[in-house]
Amino acid sequence: MAFAQKFIVADDHPLFRAALNQALRQVSPQAEIVEADTMEATTEVVTRHPDADLILLDLHMPGAHGFSGLIQLRGQMPDIPVTVISGSEEYDVVRRAIDYGASGFIPKSSSLDAIAEAIGEVLNGEVWLPAGMADAMGEGNEEDARFAEAIASLTPQQFRVLNMLTEGLLNKQIAYELNVSEATIKAHVTAILRKLGVHSRTQAVIAAQKLEIDPPKVTDD
Repeated sequence: MAFAQKFIVADDHPLFRAALNQALRQVSPQAEIVEADTMEATTEVVTRHPDADLILLDLHMPGAHGFSGLIQLRGQMPDIPVTVISGSEEYDVVRRAIDYGASGFIPKSSSLDAIAEAIGEVLNGEVWLPAGMADAMGEGNEEDARFAEAIASLTPQQFRVLNMLTEGLLNKQIAYELNVSEATIKAHVTAILRKLGVHSRTQAVIAAQKLEIDPPKVTDD
C-alpha cells in the first residue's frame, strides 16, 4: 500500500484553506491534511505531527509578526519543509522568506494548478519560486541569517512572550494571558534578551520589528 503523505495547512482564511486542500489533493489524493488558523495552533499541530511532509504557511497568521512564524517553525521542526503562501508578493518579501528557510514561495494569486505544481516540486526537494524570481535572488543577507538563527533558538513559550512584548504588554499582563507567574515571564524575558544579544525590552522589540512586513493589499472590504 502506498505511503499516505501528511500536510499541514496554516492559514486563517477558511476559503483559502479549502483551496489549498484542493491543490494538495491534486498532488496526493489520499493525503492526511491537518489545518490551523493561528500561529499558536500551528505550533501545536506541528508538535503533534512531527512526521508531516510539508507545511503550507500564510505569513499573515494571527499570532505571528511577519517572518517570525516561518523562523519559529524552521527552528521547531527543521526537517519539515515550509512553503510560504502569501498575498505579499514583493521581491524583498520573497527573498527574505527564502533567506529565513522557506522551501518555496507561492503567491496567493496563483491558480490551483500552479499551486499544485509548486507543491510537487517542493516535495521533490526543489525550492519553488514565482516565475522570473529565481535568477534575481542573489546572495542571502548574513545579518538576516544570524538574526533568524537567534529567533529560531527561542522556545515556543519565549516566542509567544516576544510577540506580546512587541504588542506593548507588560510582564504582569503577559503572565495573566499565559496563566503563569510574573517571575516566570521575567525569566523568559531574560532568556529572550540573551538569545537575541540585546540588553533591554525596547531593543528586543526593535529587533523583532525587523521581521515585520506590510499586510498584502486587498481590493475588497
